[in-house]
Amino acid sequence: MSAVSLFPSRAVSVPGPRMPRGLALRQAARLALASALALLAFCMQPAAAQPDAWPTRPLRLIVPFPPGGAADVIARAVAAKLGERLGQAVVVENRPGAGTIVAAQAVAQAAPDGYTLSLATNGQLAINPALHAKLPYDPVKSFAPVGLVASTAFIIAVNADSPIRTLPQLIADAKRNPGGLAFTSCGNGTTCHLTGELLKAQAGVDMLHVPFAGSVQAVTALLGNQVQVASDTVAILAPQIRAGKLRGLVVTSAQRSAVTPDVPSAVEAGLPDLLAESWFGIVVPAATPPELVQRLNRELAAITQGSDVRDQFARLGVEPLQSTPEQFAKLIDSDIVKWGRVVRTAKVTAQ
Repeated sequence: MSAVSLFPSRAVSVPGPRMPRGLALRQAARLALASALALLAFCMQPAAAQPDAWPTRPLRLIVPFPPGGAADVIARAVAAKLGERLGQAVVVENRPGAGTIVAAQAVAQAAPDGYTLSLATNGQLAINPALHAKLPYDPVKSFAPVGLVASTAFIIAVNADSPIRTLPQLIADAKRNPGGLAFTSCGNGTTCHLTGELLKAQAGVDMLHVPFAGSVQAVTALLGNQVQVASDTVAILAPQIRAGKLRGLVVTSAQRSAVTPDVPSAVEAGLPDLLAESWFGIVVPAATPPELVQRLNRELAAITQGSDVRDQFARLGVEPLQSTPEQFAKLIDSDIVKWGRVVRTAKVTAQ
């Protein structure tokens, strides 16, 4: 904004014709009014033009899952620390439904003013576009990525009483009896499900998928020997593995998980491309001012570096992450390609 001179500078007078007194008074009044209006306009600039003033009221963090799960715990840990750093409460709003579509639509339609955030997952932004011909949001155009906060790999597990003790044994059994082994997941079209489909594609085997409406039901089915194999996150399966009720065959990462150190990595198990994770990041509505996105990114980086958050995440079996908005955007793009290919290969459809 160009500088506004509120007070005329002192000038050297030049002799000339004298202005009538009434006209001079009217011009002086106009100058005074113009100066006053300029000062008023400057003082009444909107808060959006003054980034230092943000935030001036509580923020909301929309979570696409019900309370109590790993995603909800992650969101609440981030919200508490973010609120402390910003000096405003960050209220967690659980909006489950339609495979995370309800929450995504709410964020996509929110005002891009920095007061609405969302915990986003690769299921929401990378898998849903492949499962649904039409969505009420665009995974790329509707959101501005802020940064990643956490991720968790998956484990392929069997009942502890199963004669299958290693991943090669599972693959050999599945090849001898195509479609004879049943694997369960936390739901059709979820990352749990598609990780199992990725295993089938990488190993060249056929197994029957038996989906359940959530991880609790899926793990219960495996514990009851209703199915032979389960695909779920480290956060979900690690407690059962440590308790000796389940046996982990492989963790879908390049290295072993510190939470389940006895479970081989995908590289060790002989399937180095069996890499899958469920990531959690923060996004805001598209057109949110870049300076607010950068500010939020800096705050997230500081939060995930904190020892208390890292300890809390470790107990959940999730790994704290940091990224720039640009790195997060590239991950979304690559996951759209990766999981889209898995969906098409396995002919997975939304149910």
